[in-house]
Amino acid sequence: MSCSSGHGKASPEKLRKLKDLLLKSDNRICADCGAVDPKWASSNIGVFICLKCSGVHRSLGTHISKVMSVTLDEWSDDQIDSMLEVGGNSYANSIYEAFLPAGYLKPNPNSTYDERAEFIRSKYELQEFLKPSLRIVSSKSSHLSSDSGKDKHSSSSFNSPANAAGMVEFIGILKVKVIKGRNLAIRDMLSSDPYVVLTLGQQKAQTSVIKSNLNPVWNEELNLSVPESYGALKVQVFDHDVISSDDIMGEAEVDLQPMIAGAMAFGDPDLLADMQIGKWLKSDDNALINDSLVNIIDGKVIQEVSLRLQRVECGELDMELQWIPLSQ
Repeated sequence: MSCSSGHGKASPEKLRKLKDLLLKSDNRICADCGAVDPKWASSNIGVFICLKCSGVHRSLGTHISKVMSVTLDEWSDDQIDSMLEVGGNSYANSIYEAFLPAGYLKPNPNSTYDERAEFIRSKYELQEFLKPSLRIVSSKSSHLSSDSGKDKHSSSSFNSPANAAGMVEFIGILKVKVIKGRNLAIRDMLSSDPYVVLTLGQQKAQTSVIKSNLNPVWNEELNLSVPESYGALKVQVFDHDVISSDDIMGEAEVDLQPMIAGAMAFGDPDLLADMQIGKWLKSDDNALINDSLVNIIDGKVIQEVSLRLQRVECGELDMELQWIPLSQ
């Protein structure tokens, strides 16, 4: 067991906050390869990672990535504060992968060590996927701030627009609160064990599995980074199966254009009173149950969406979307 140096043992309150951060949906998969249930972290970068990726992080040296076990190592308050300041894997990846090349395939849980090493070194050591004006350089820590990914440092080695050729820039973070399902399809003997998977481009996020429930309540928040050229958000519901492959329980697509275009047109929501700024209209071509309004509520861009699942005999899903633009 390793110990934190020079800062003392973390307080019970801080340890609880670290545990709560790990339990957030986007932190339940490795930031680098997507493996489920990561139990390791880079305390200075602010990401949760799996055992296999942690080995590559260690090889980078502690000046780049300081690897710690979430369950075995002794954390300090400062180290936990660094993790909390970043806000989790989605926020970190929205910066470290902001200029991921179009079509670039990240490692997966079955990737070899060499495949992981090539990606992780490019991402954190060489910082090839950062916004051209942003390169993290700090004598104390290389972690990011969770304040919407604001630029903290710049570097002349990333000052040429040519370095961005073929890259995809993220323009914001989409927070999706999966609220509940209604009258979902039966895929087992009498019920189903449903969970929701969201896909945006190459990114995926999923809720927890709820056992034996056709009217599940999740109230789980999933985070996805939105690229400059974004498409529809794909929503799928599956029945978890221990023995065989998981069965599909319906799907739908969410058009993000009304919310993002409205938010960009109206500007900083913190400066606006509560108001409607857009609308996604129900039609025969989409899965909406009712028109979906885009509103400014307490300085946040919020859209409530109720979907009738498609390609399935029955099922509805309620979600709440929130748009958070990244600072330019």
